[in-house]
Amino acid sequence: MRQIIDRQRDFFNTHKTKDLNFRKDQLRKFENVLRSNENRIFDAVYADFKKSSFEMAVTELALLYNHIKEAKKNLKNWARSKPVSTNLLNFPAKSYIMPEPLGVCLIIGAWNYPFGLSLSPVVAAIAAGNTAIVKPSELSQHTSKLMASIINENFDPSYLTVVEGGVAETTELLEQRFDKIFFTGSTRVGKIVYQAAAKHLTPVTLELGGKTPAIITKDCNLKMTVKRLVWAKFLNAGQTCIAPDYVLIDRSIEDEFLQRVKKEIEKEQYSIENDNYTQIINQQHLERISKLIDPDKVCFGGKIDTSNNTIQPTVLQDVMFDDNVMKEEIFGPVLPVISYSDLDQVIEKVNGLPKALSCYVFTNSKRIKKKILKKISFGGGAVNDAVMQITNQNIPFGGVGHSGFGSYHGEAGFKTFSHYKGILEKPTWFELPLKYFPRSSRKLFWIRRIMKL
Repeated sequence: MRQIIDRQRDFFNTHKTKDLNFRKDQLRKFENVLRSNENRIFDAVYADFKKSSFEMAVTELALLYNHIKEAKKNLKNWARSKPVSTNLLNFPAKSYIMPEPLGVCLIIGAWNYPFGLSLSPVVAAIAAGNTAIVKPSELSQHTSKLMASIINENFDPSYLTVVEGGVAETTELLEQRFDKIFFTGSTRVGKIVYQAAAKHLTPVTLELGGKTPAIITKDCNLKMTVKRLVWAKFLNAGQTCIAPDYVLIDRSIEDEFLQRVKKEIEKEQYSIENDNYTQIINQQHLERISKLIDPDKVCFGGKIDTSNNTIQPTVLQDVMFDDNVMKEEIFGPVLPVISYSDLDQVIEKVNGLPKALSCYVFTNSKRIKKKILKKISFGGGAVNDAVMQITNQNIPFGGVGHSGFGSYHGEAGFKTFSHYKGILEKPTWFELPLKYFPRSSRKLFWIRRIMKL
């Protein structure tokens, strides 16, 4: 591990990665490598949890290609020094902010979207002019193996490389000094990463998770709400960090909502054979999710097939905040429904939980929308939709509090992997004598005047 990092640091210190043409060439190469290996990527992801090529193309590669496209298009502007105003005390002078790459970066990816969540940060790191070591999740083992193969065969390891392994290898990596660590995964592991980084004062971005609420009011468009909510929840069999984790529904429309949800799930015909469903990643996660399903509260679904690691899309009703299913992030195809009659009490309850990565509000009331968005803190979200905010490159993606900190996507990703140097540049033909010896009350008067003290 130390040798890999030392080689990358030596390469970074050649300043080659700071050249914009070099960065663009690497982005183009990165895209070409992915495109030329698409079929192998589809096969690897399917082998890990039976995700179809359609789902893989739409939910991972399309977004990844879009990240690359945006970076190539906007790189020159992102990397440009930005002028800022100069105060009168420094007259005559000019001031500007100059972005520079951080250096050697460690990117630890997640298994649920193995290519998208491991390689989207790589696009940002390359665009910002860094070198990178990628550690994909060992749980998606076929994907990890293929990722290592196609990247390590096409890129100089002193610039970009993939390191495979489990806890031991990750622990060894985290003992080394990096210039940036980017982690996507659980809050529990995020704390471990953060503690390891603190030993070296390494800046960290943590993309974690949490219990994302979907708040539905009685004046929403219920038909469209259900359609969008069901799609967002059961996409990737619920194994999505920004999926709606639970629903808060106005009691007056709860029955109709549950009926519509059941019909929508039946209409979608979720199954691996229909290319719109996936397995749970492994037996351990299957058992964990299964224990969260209270048979007495199953409104729909609930069937578990251990032979192929699947759980039928499941809806729970009459759920309370102190139920087991509400004590951890579900990360699976189980949707708890909690009814309410007082929206203010609901907001208070949500605010009593750790801050979520996302929040979704389904309402046609501007007043209610503003109230919820203003009073509930979360990473990012949507109004009258769910999950789709991730497709907009202009919206920074990231958490807050227990759901993480830092953000990426688009220019936000470039900033995450950059340091912004503030520069004051002065000519030598003039200098105000106010700061120099001898001191005087008149000089102090003018300093106060100039600084408006």
